[in-house]
Amino acid sequence: MDNIVLIGNKPVMNYVLAVVTQFNADNAEVIVKARGKAIVRAVDTAEIVVRQFLPNVVKQSVTTSTDRIETDNGPSNVSCIEIILIKS
Repeated sequence: MDNIVLIGNKPVMNYVLAVVTQFNADNAEVIVKARGKAIVRAVDTAEIVVRQFLPNVVKQSVTTSTDRIETDNGPSNVSCIEIILIKS
């Protein structure tokens, strides 16, 4: 889907720009997703968008979950977050 921003290891402002671009492309909803250590950047991204760049955007919901992934050392659990931002 076009309205999903996956958070990785880039600087937070790169993801803020991606979210703002999605809203400027007439998307009414943007989903910010992250796993593991990138969760901090996902929360920062959502907060910066809502508080500083787009005052008409609000957090609709925040969902946390755990994914089970296979690593070299066997199965491992990794935390996930999904933040849904919508135009109000």
